[in-house]
Amino acid sequence: MSTVEDPSESIGVSTGAPSNVTAPDSVAPNIASPNVVAPNVVALGGGHGLAASLQAARHYAGTLAGIVSVADDGGSSGKIRRDLGIPAPGDIRRCLSALAGDDSLLAVMLEHRFDSGELEGHPIGNLLIAGLANATGDFQAAIAEVARLVGAHGDLYPATVAAVTLVADSDSGPIRGQVTIEQAPHIHNVRFEPPDPSAPDAAIRAILDADQVIIGPGSLFTSVLAVASVPDIRDAISQTSAQRVFVANVANDKAELRGFDLPEHLDALAEHGVAIDVTLAPIGTRRTAEARAPVHTADVAAAGGWSHDPEKLGSALRGLLTRYGSRPTG
Repeated sequence: MSTVEDPSESIGVSTGAPSNVTAPDSVAPNIASPNVVAPNVVALGGGHGLAASLQAARHYAGTLAGIVSVADDGGSSGKIRRDLGIPAPGDIRRCLSALAGDDSLLAVMLEHRFDSGELEGHPIGNLLIAGLANATGDFQAAIAEVARLVGAHGDLYPATVAAVTLVADSDSGPIRGQVTIEQAPHIHNVRFEPPDPSAPDAAIRAILDADQVIIGPGSLFTSVLAVASVPDIRDAISQTSAQRVFVANVANDKAELRGFDLPEHLDALAEHGVAIDVTLAPIGTRRTAEARAPVHTADVAAAGGWSHDPEKLGSALRGLLTRYGSRPTG
C-alpha cells in the first residue's frame, strides 16, 4: 500500500503554540467545544505512555482523569495480584507519580523499589495501594487516598472493577497474560478473562463528559487495547462527543508490535471497535493515503527519540482541540 506524508497535515510544536494552529487566546472557542480553553480531558492506556499523556494534559486541561490498565501480571504487580487477588497496582502507581504535586516527597518515594529481603523488587507505591485496598476492601478508595496524599492533579480509575487477564490470538494459537502477549509477534483479537469485565461508573461518566479523550501512546495490545477494548469503555468512547485522539508511539521496541507501522495500529483499533477522530504522530511518520481519520504530525519526541516529551505533547494536543473543537470533520 502506498504511503504519503502530507506536510499540510503537520503541527510544529517545538516552542509556544503549534504552527498551523491558532493559539487559544487569539480565537473564539469552537462552538462545538465550549471548554477549549480549559477542557475536560481523559487519557486512556497504561505504563509510561499513559504517564506521558497525563503529564502532557496537565499543561492545558481544566479537569483531568486517567483510566488505567490493571491487567499486568509480571513483576511486583503480578505477585500482588496473585497473593491478594486485587487488580494490578503498578500502572496506577506510575500515573499517580505523573499527576502528583511538585512538592510531594511521597510522590517521589512511590517509585522507590526495595533491593533486598522479602520485599525485593516491590515499589513503595505498589505496597501502599495494595495495603489500603486490602484493609478497606475497596481498590478505588485506595487509589483515591494515595492520590490525596500526593496532591494529585486529577482523578485515576482502573479500567476494570475486578482483576482481569489479557487473552490474545497469535500464530501459535491463543495466549494468556500481559507478559506473554507483549513478547509474542503477530498478535490480534485481544480479549479478557473473565469476559466482558465491568468498568467503574465514574470512568464511564468521565469519558462521556470529556471534551477530549486521549488514547495512547503505549504498547498497542497490552496497554492501549487493555483499556480501550473493555466493553463499557469502548461503548463510552463511541458515544462521547469528545474529540478522540490516538497518540502514536515515537518508537516501538516490543515483539507484539514487530512489523507494525501506523496503518497497522489504526487497523487494530478499528478491528477492536475503538473509534477515533484524529491521530497525532511524530514528525517523519509515514501514513497511508487512505487513513481512517486525519493524521497530524508534530515534534513530540523527547531527547533520544524513545519517548514523548510531555510539554511538546501537551502543546500538540491542545492545538488539535483549538483547531477542531470536540469533533474534527476532516
